[in-house]
Amino acid sequence: MQKNIPSTKPERPKSDECCGGGSCCPCVWDEYKEKLAAWKKHHGENVNSKSI
Repeated sequence: MQKNIPSTKPERPKSDECCGGGSCCPCVWDEYKEKLAAWKKHHGENVNSKSI
């Protein structure tokens, strides 16, 4: 089943959205990277780019 892919590029988490402790599961950065990779794949961009 395909997830809904937004038409706009996902926004990076704001600095106050991450605790920096590394114990959150999932981390806001994990969710962002997953959404960004899906968005790039759907829109034909290189998922391995360093633009994250």
